[in-house]
Amino acid sequence: MIKKSLIISFSMALFLALLVPSLTYSAQDPNVKSTSVAIPVNIGLTGSGNAAKSFSLDLPSGLTTSSIKTSTLKYSGNNTVIDNIGVENGKIKINLKGNEKAERFSVKGTDGRFTENFLTVPGNSIWRYSDGRRWQINDYDENRGVNFSYNVNATDSLTPSGEPPKRTVTTKADPVVPSTATWYKDEANKIDYSSVIPSSIQIVALPLINGSGSATVQNNKFSVSQTIPSNNFVAEKVSDSFEKGPWVLGRLYYANVPYYFSGQAQVKSYSYAGTVTFDYKLPTEPTLTGEVGLIDPNPNPARASGSDIPVKISIKGLLSAYQNSSNIEEWVFFAKETGNEASLKTKKDQAKVFTSQQSFDFLISKTKTNVPNFTQNYTLTVTVRFAQPVITAGGSVSSLSETFTINASTYTGPGPSTTPPPTSGPGELYPPFARITAPTKVKGGQSFIVSGANSFDKDGTIVSYKWEQPNANEALYGKSSDTSYPLSLIGTTQTITLTVTDNSGLTGTTSQDVEVVAPVPAPYLTVGGTLKENRKVSLHNETRVGPDDFPLVPAKTKFKIEWLEGNGSNADIKYSGSLIGIDDVDFLVKSPGKYRVSLYVENTAGYGATATRTLTISPDEAPIPYISIPSGAYRDPSDGNRAKVVLDDLSISPDFDYLAHRFWQYRYDSDNDGNFNEENWVVISDANLDRVTFYLTEVGRYEFRLTLTEEFGQPTIDKFVTAADRRTANTDSQATTEKIITVYNRKPVTDWTW
Repeated sequence: MIKKSLIISFSMALFLALLVPSLTYSAQDPNVKSTSVAIPVNIGLTGSGNAAKSFSLDLPSGLTTSSIKTSTLKYSGNNTVIDNIGVENGKIKINLKGNEKAERFSVKGTDGRFTENFLTVPGNSIWRYSDGRRWQINDYDENRGVNFSYNVNATDSLTPSGEPPKRTVTTKADPVVPSTATWYKDEANKIDYSSVIPSSIQIVALPLINGSGSATVQNNKFSVSQTIPSNNFVAEKVSDSFEKGPWVLGRLYYANVPYYFSGQAQVKSYSYAGTVTFDYKLPTEPTLTGEVGLIDPNPNPARASGSDIPVKISIKGLLSAYQNSSNIEEWVFFAKETGNEASLKTKKDQAKVFTSQQSFDFLISKTKTNVPNFTQNYTLTVTVRFAQPVITAGGSVSSLSETFTINASTYTGPGPSTTPPPTSGPGELYPPFARITAPTKVKGGQSFIVSGANSFDKDGTIVSYKWEQPNANEALYGKSSDTSYPLSLIGTTQTITLTVTDNSGLTGTTSQDVEVVAPVPAPYLTVGGTLKENRKVSLHNETRVGPDDFPLVPAKTKFKIEWLEGNGSNADIKYSGSLIGIDDVDFLVKSPGKYRVSLYVENTAGYGATATRTLTISPDEAPIPYISIPSGAYRDPSDGNRAKVVLDDLSISPDFDYLAHRFWQYRYDSDNDGNFNEENWVVISDANLDRVTFYLTEVGRYEFRLTLTEEFGQPTIDKFVTAADRRTANTDSQATTEKIITVYNRKPVTDWTW
């Protein structure tokens, strides 16, 4: 009976033990920890080359690759892993498929760079007849779409006439084919033309450069009106059927028309995000780990160009579980082409530190790259040496070393492609592991996603997710969902807890802290126009908010413009209307100096922010007048006893404004006493001529003067400028001897023959 009772008791104990075998495995090894590394967030990547990406993730400081339990490597996020997650050259290697999104957005087509507009230069042929007093005007009728010509009489007093009469003429021009443009989503992102919707393309004509007139677009062509005469002309050969004669003159008056294209594009974009979580063992004795990285070529592989390919490799060593830095004698780094001992390079670092890093430079000879694909392998080693041997469980060591390999490749044909390796099978039996993927900082009142999708169970499946999120606006549920925190919790840290249960009834729990911050908008202020006094400066509110952000309140948007330093004041700032409740403002300033512009935006949650920029307004420089004249001239008896002189204007505008008015004068030293101050100035020409032919009748000395007046070479705001704002200057400061002509009589010719 006693033996039978013992057998029954033993059997019952065995039965009870079999009921709860999992209790033996539910405790976690205290020397095993969990951590994660983040995938760099990439959004809006376009092109088929971004449909999949490979990431090499740095390990957290102090971790070694040998300490990672590779069976626990797990990706958490919305992308798809397309091969095994592994450890390579001291980093975690993961290949992901991008999240695909069809996106439509505005685009801009330019002549190369984002800010480089196209330029078309149409013109009107203006020809002078042989009588010197009539001009043929060639014009364009934009309503009928035909060219026509008509004649007008000269209005100046010169024969031959120096300029055609002032009038507005029209010409036409064709833009380039849109497919030849370089298309941009924004300054940093180019878009292939194949993604641009042809029916959405519009031509955007800009103000004329250095000219008076305008350009409009009709039926995908430019209709350009310009005022002639102007400085924008070149000599032109008249047609063979036109009159012949010494006074016949051909000019082509042209207009500089800048423009670009606008439109809509529809592209597939790809995004990447997420984390890789894993378990690792804490080191208990000195451990050396490290990593290598290929800095150049970038990208790798590189396209062979017929030249040597520079290669730069970095290598880093990290000593863990060791505290006595004074016993570190030196760090030694070795690098070579694999199998080529002659290429060995060595560098040392004698600093007593727990981590050290060096880089090595190599060249791939151009003679090796003339094949479709070439790969050069490199072997690198990092060694830390101790002054005194270190005692470990396996004995004493005087140094620790780690060796890595890395390669650099080239190609001459199409870019290489990769095929994902097969995935591995399941691991061993484990209870479930709870993992939370969520931002560590969120804005109050705005939704964010919390996911437990990277939780896993090695020996089964997870059957339930239980969330605890006190104070959140919306309860979390399932594998992933979104929630938000009320504005009243701004400035606090909230905790989210997840408990997962597997099909065996075992559980795993984890938590994450989330900081709740104010939903402050990010204002973005852009500045256009010309930063020069009396020129138009344009401010634009480029602030954008996402679909989960609080909308901006348009009525709260406010610009501010302030004087900072220089000769001006706030009174020199000129604009029309209000600076509140608008997204664009044009202004000008009347004095050079430094000015501060700012943009304030506010959202519906009541939070606002300001963006500020400092502008340096340059002065409007006066023209630099200079005339070229002969020092002397002779009266010609065959020409009414007159002396012919040619006056040339060689003046410049140092800040590239338009010389709009030239006023020529002279005065005659009537009493031949060398003093011109007692003489009156006489007008020669007020027709803005840069060359004047003039006839003098009296013998003696003449002084000439040219007065210049500029017109703005850049857009302005007409209501805020006057004639006095146009810079003017004359030749009074030019050397006197360069402005005086002496007129002589020709010597008589004596003939003693009879």
